[in-house]
This record gives sequence, C-alpha cells and structure tokens, in this order.
Amino acid sequence: MPITRVICFSFLLFIAGCVSHKPKAPLEFKCCNAITNGFRGFHQQSFPTNWICDNGILRSVKGPGTDLITREKFKNFELELDWKVTRGANSGVLYGVSEETTDTYWSGPEMQINDDPNHPDGRTPRFSAGALYDLIAPNEAKKLFRTGEYNHLRIISRKGHVEHWLNAVKILEYDWDSRATRELIAKSKFATAPHFMKDRNGYIALQHHGDEVWFRNVRINRL
Repeated sequence: MPITRVICFSFLLFIAGCVSHKPKAPLEFKCCNAITNGFRGFHQQSFPTNWICDNGILRSVKGPGTDLITREKFKNFELELDWKVTRGANSGVLYGVSEETTDTYWSGPEMQINDDPNHPDGRTPRFSAGALYDLIAPNEAKKLFRTGEYNHLRIISRKGHVEHWLNAVKILEYDWDSRATRELIAKSKFATAPHFMKDRNGYIALQHHGDEVWFRNVRINRL
C-alpha cells in the first residue's frame, strides 16, 4: 500500500477513535459521600441538616424540611432507588425540576411515594403510591409492599416518553408533550403553574414532606 494511503487510513482510524461515543457509567449514590456530594437542598448550595445519611441510607428527619435536588440536570435518564416510609408518611420523586419556582412540585412532575393503607392520598388512585401525582393513576398491576418495607422505584424518561415502574412492574406511561398529557395538566392543580412540566431537562428531586422516609441504592443512568 502506498505510504500516502497508509497515512490517510491511520488518520481516519484516529478520527474515528476521537468521535466514538462510549456510554457514560451510571451515577451511583450508594455511600454517604456520594449522596451528600451529589445532592443539595432546593434553592441551597449545601446539603441540608434535615436529612441524615447513615451507611449509605438517606433519611428525612421528621418535621419541616427541604427537598433534595441533584447537582446535575437530567433530560434522558433511567432512575432507580429503593424507598420505604413510616406509618402515614408521604413523599415523592420529582424530575424536570426548575429552581424558578418556590417548590419543586410547581415545575417537576412527581412519582408519588405514599403509605397507601394509612395516608388519605391512598384512597384516591391518582394521589396514591406510584401515580403521576394528580394526573395519572397507576394501573391494576401495581403491587405495594407492606408499610416499613422497601419498595423499588424506577423512572425512565427517554425522548419525551416517560415510564413509572414499581417493584419491577410498569404501572403507567405517558408522553411529556402529548395533547393528552397537556389536557390532564389543564384539569389539575397545575393548570395555572407556568413552569410546570415546561422543560424535561431539569433536576431530580427527593421530596421532604415532613415525614420520615428512607432512600437507598440511588442510581441514575443517562440515556
């Protein structure tokens, strides 16, 4: 092979190596250093004192609290974590969160966390555990473990299609910008909230609703 062709071929291999896209490793928040460095308080730059991390398990302190948000924004992602609640407790995981609002839920849609047997929200399907809060109720395949036991949550957001999974079962799905979703918003408490579900590229939040809730094995994979 002529030397000029060898040089060109080597150059093309070099360029191909430069532009190849290797998938990023998932972000693992399984130890306290990773959690406290990866999350901060909503409208804060530091990790709030009303959350405690012990041996990789995150717990909200009962009483007035601050929601946690990731330090990075996510648009296309897969989120997995385990959660459990005390009797009558309520919380949530939100995504697409903006700090242009007073509370995380005025911008980000919420996958509800709830002690369905002992909290009033459990009586209304679209407010119950796993629901897209106030918009879409979980389907009949939903299985919730007993109060005090860990449940496994999974949220997939890919190119505008979102899925909620609970304990290895897909319990609902929707399209972020679809007409059907926007009609549901127009009939909800978020109808007059200008920032609600405005941008998929936002923070992921763990809600502190005044109750004790535990989170562990938090993992975020960019898609």
